[in-house]
Amino acid sequence: MIRPLIEHPSEEKTRGEVPALNQLAVRGLVSMFDPTRKLFCNRLVRNQNRMVREGHSERYTLISILGLQRAQDTPETRQIRAQDLLVTLASDTRWLGNLGDLGLLLWAAAEAGEKFSSRICSAFDLGGALRRFREARQGRTTELAWFLSGLAHLRSVDPDRVSLREVALETYALLKQNQGESGLFSHLAERKSLGGLVRGRVGTFADQVYPIYALSKFSQSFGVPKAAERALDCALTLCELQGPLGQWWWHYDSVTGKVVARYPVYSVHQDGMAPLALFALGEAVQSDFRPWICKGLRWVFGDNELEEDMRDDSSNLIWRAIYRTDSLRHVDSVLEVLSMREDVRPRKELARLFECRPYHLGWLLYAWASQATRNGCESPGPLEGRSAHA
Repeated sequence: MIRPLIEHPSEEKTRGEVPALNQLAVRGLVSMFDPTRKLFCNRLVRNQNRMVREGHSERYTLISILGLQRAQDTPETRQIRAQDLLVTLASDTRWLGNLGDLGLLLWAAAEAGEKFSSRICSAFDLGGALRRFREARQGRTTELAWFLSGLAHLRSVDPDRVSLREVALETYALLKQNQGESGLFSHLAERKSLGGLVRGRVGTFADQVYPIYALSKFSQSFGVPKAAERALDCALTLCELQGPLGQWWWHYDSVTGKVVARYPVYSVHQDGMAPLALFALGEAVQSDFRPWICKGLRWVFGDNELEEDMRDDSSNLIWRAIYRTDSLRHVDSVLEVLSMREDVRPRKELARLFECRPYHLGWLLYAWASQATRNGCESPGPLEGRSAHA
């Protein structure tokens, strides 16, 4: 089935903002780094007009490492030394209890080069990972996608490692079980409980973009064209559902292909995760998603519901989200997800969420740092896509 999409013209101003956005992300990561613990914080929160670091996160550290490894060599990046952090995380993995975190570690190791990735592969029983981790048994979409991404990146730097193919194909088989006819993904495969019935149908934005990225890279690394077609099917539906101001919404029904819950709209979806996935898919299928990428990016720059720039240069960060402030927001969100029906009433009770998390800036850098020489958001020709399932 051919589903042509309407092209949204991109603006030269948007294209010119990207280098400064990358620089802001690097400075922001420096402020979120704890040199004593050698970890990034869980979040940076505004408290009485000052920014305060809260907690620590190995997962967010891995994603930050991925971004910093792609950033240009600057005095700021040399303060952190991303590969040294990776060595520290890999040398003592008692923190690692999640399939997705293992995938991120493999991914970052592959980005560091073949010598480092070989050491990581030797340290883990990758063939048994799908039986060892609960997330695989539950069929959790994001975790499976991160693991598949890690395997795909390992294959790209070590194509002779035959053992990766079998576990990658098994992971792909599990992941595609969560994709509905609409092309969208549910949160997990488990459907035995009430929560499983809902999450076995509804997926977050993360449950869409991480599979798009993983299937795109898996298709290229392992020579499985149908995987890229599945990624394209999901991306086409997402692009059709993009909001009038470029919003990438929060929850989706994988059965009907509809938006279930719109808010919060997260900045990381707009400038980091959507570009991450759509740039990778565009490379895999030789198509161009820049109109939708750049429309989402302009939301961050102030073309949003509040007409307020989400960037704060004085704090070197990007505010986390625009969210509902009314008293029924949590109840409404639960009802929307349970009923599979979106509340489409216009929203006036909206505000910015004044915090930032390091994984946001990590994904932003990973998505955009390598685009500096690829004409960023130039306006492409029209895009057509196929809907196909393997």
